[in-house]
Amino acid sequence: MARISILGGGSWGIALAVLLHKNGHEICVWSALESEIEMLKENHEHKMLPDVILPEDTVFTTDDREAVEGKDLLVMAVASSFTRVTAKRIGSLVTPGQKILNVAKGIEEHTVMTLSEIIEQEIPQADVAVMSGPSHAEEVGRGIPTTIVVGAKTRATAEYIQNLFMNEVFRVYISPDVLGMELGGSLKNVVALAAGIADGLGYGDNTKAALITRGITEIARLGTAMGGKFETFCGLTGIGDLIVTCASMHSRNRRAGILIGQGKSCEEAMNEVKMVVEGVYSAKAAMELAKKYDVQLPIIEQVNAVLFEGKSADQAVKDLMLRDKKIEVPAFPWPEE
Repeated sequence: MARISILGGGSWGIALAVLLHKNGHEICVWSALESEIEMLKENHEHKMLPDVILPEDTVFTTDDREAVEGKDLLVMAVASSFTRVTAKRIGSLVTPGQKILNVAKGIEEHTVMTLSEIIEQEIPQADVAVMSGPSHAEEVGRGIPTTIVVGAKTRATAEYIQNLFMNEVFRVYISPDVLGMELGGSLKNVVALAAGIADGLGYGDNTKAALITRGITEIARLGTAMGGKFETFCGLTGIGDLIVTCASMHSRNRRAGILIGQGKSCEEAMNEVKMVVEGVYSAKAAMELAKKYDVQLPIIEQVNAVLFEGKSADQAVKDLMLRDKKIEVPAFPWPEE
């Protein structure tokens, strides 16, 4: 049995708390929001996960020290925009070598840092790992079979976390490519916004398939330029995560995109979804990285234009379709005539 704290009382953190408790671990759930902790104490379930019941012996707290001290693993499950402030808040309480598993997905807009890089900057003494893959909280909480990947700098840390989480409905692979995993998990949210916009415009399966296929091409193009491994983008944390996020109504990014495609502004869409839409925060960062690494990201560029420059969604699609003619795979040579 391990002593594990879930930092963040949102739906993903609660789904993982239920999973880990079923695996026999001692669970503490922390949130900076007093109202969230009171709701969890009273109902033992999250309003976004009806019928996913937290066991009676789950500890709920807003006390930083209670959440951090003596824990074998800290699961960082706050929204990406709160990763830095949460890491700053608990940093002085984390002991050398204490393990932190980040399960959120995103890139910090003003620094273009990944979330694990932020945690390592704020808590340099921690042993930081990441978890990513196609895994909606709504399904994990209900015990629907799911497969994900844990990434860490050492195999020992990856295997330790793998053993904590893995069971008959939650299969865990491990990988040393932390950067590739994080880029895949972050950038797929931006492409999912595009997929949702296409749905909101009334387009069909052909369009969705094109966005997924060309979207993973863009993600891999930038990711490999930054040092990620191509194979990672072909796996669960790349194409796998992209498929589920573009296709499912569980996806807040797709839902926000649908509303934008139907004519709502970015702000109106985010307010209606009532959850953090991570792709909006990662979209600008992706374009900054594209400039830095001199990489073309036409889909992500058009998403930025719709989100932040007032461009109409239908015009963005037309501009994508009418780009200069291309070869699909430039590396393939033509036979000599």
